[in-house]
Amino acid sequence: MAELMDRTLDAEASPQGAGATVRVEPHLVVALECDRPLALSSRHRLGAGGRAVIGRGASRTVRRGGDHRATDLELRIPDRWMSQTHARLDGAVGKWAITDAGSKNGMRVNGAPKASHVLEPGDLVELGHTLLLYEEALHGAGPDDVDHASVSAAAPGFATLVPSLAESFGKLERLAKAGVPILVLGETGTGKEVVARAIHALSERSGKFVGVNAGAIPSTLVESELFGSTKGAFSGSVSDRPGLVRSADRGTLFLDEIGELPLPAQAAFLRVLEERRVRPVGGTDAVPVDVRLVSATNRDVERLVREGKFRDDLFSRVAGFRVVLPPLRERRADLGLLIGALIERIAGADATKVTISVEAARTLFSYRFPLNVRELENWLRAALALSGSDPIRPEHLPDPVDLGEDDDASDVPPKELTPDQERHRAEIIGLLSKHQGNVSAVAREAGKARNQVQRWLRRYALDPNDYR
Repeated sequence: MAELMDRTLDAEASPQGAGATVRVEPHLVVALECDRPLALSSRHRLGAGGRAVIGRGASRTVRRGGDHRATDLELRIPDRWMSQTHARLDGAVGKWAITDAGSKNGMRVNGAPKASHVLEPGDLVELGHTLLLYEEALHGAGPDDVDHASVSAAAPGFATLVPSLAESFGKLERLAKAGVPILVLGETGTGKEVVARAIHALSERSGKFVGVNAGAIPSTLVESELFGSTKGAFSGSVSDRPGLVRSADRGTLFLDEIGELPLPAQAAFLRVLEERRVRPVGGTDAVPVDVRLVSATNRDVERLVREGKFRDDLFSRVAGFRVVLPPLRERRADLGLLIGALIERIAGADATKVTISVEAARTLFSYRFPLNVRELENWLRAALALSGSDPIRPEHLPDPVDLGEDDDASDVPPKELTPDQERHRAEIIGLLSKHQGNVSAVAREAGKARNQVQRWLRRYALDPNDYR
């Protein structure tokens, strides 16, 4: 790949501290090469205007030309189903449009055949057996072109094409050796333990990584599991047990679902963090312990503190630095990276033989994955087992998870909204505000068809023009 440029250009900016700005510009992501999923993804800045050409090449390469703003882009992809000059992009009129350049196999946008199309945020473009994702407003500074080689992370789980997430991971890399307690927040399945293991690997601590799910331990056993116990401390205690905290001595203790920790155990755990000593249940002497703490939860810990369900002094101890992992639906630019990494992990030596049909890839990129990366991994495990040596096709993918969303409900405005409907209406208003009334963008983020969002708008008497 041509040398990546590393200059910061003009951008819409917002304050991020003294003198800092965040660049917001459109990007094109080579999301997935279906015949080479291990080739992973690349991201290319389009900027405020200019031209771009996409076509077949011997390898994936990028060449930039034009003036100082460097908005002209030539992108080559080794896809034998792609024409040498397959499509052209033009951003001269303020919106980026893509046009088929007389290719042999045509172009699809969001699964529909198109000769030309004005791109909207989240549009999925199919050229040959390659999927490209248009992102209109990626935040964060960085080089104009980023490929999988340049995002190979210092530890597994830190690779990303999302600039804002890359900045967070960069901070975690720098904090790994500092011993600062880290609190990882995010929905179930977003990879919180993967991040915790990466922090431990980068910390270079000599002890073990010990993970414990606080929500999975019966409340009567939490303290003995964490702090250990002496022989005879309680019925059934037939020998001394060191406990999980001491097992992580000189290593990392990963306390998952810390929001589920009972209040009595919170007080005892706070003493361990303050004194760096642990007293086993039934014991009289405290034992010195040196642990690095990484905690995680999918709950709103600050709200738990306000409600008196989580100690504020413990919260201040565990949240030396907080990082929020976005749900998979908010990091679609990383979906190809994750698919490739998971295939390599699951298939092992056979990973290089794996291919994905365009139809199956389209399904993967169209699904919202409400259970996040964990659900994606389960899909790929099932698909690889069912496909055998054949390409992964749609019939190899599991049925989507049904979380009870009311897609077919009437769009007639109710006389009075229920509390759930009020909350849902507020969520739709938030999405309309975020996307400035762009119904297609709202549908993509919500993981729904555009006509479903239109039904919601009619049901809740919302006009998208009010948010433009």
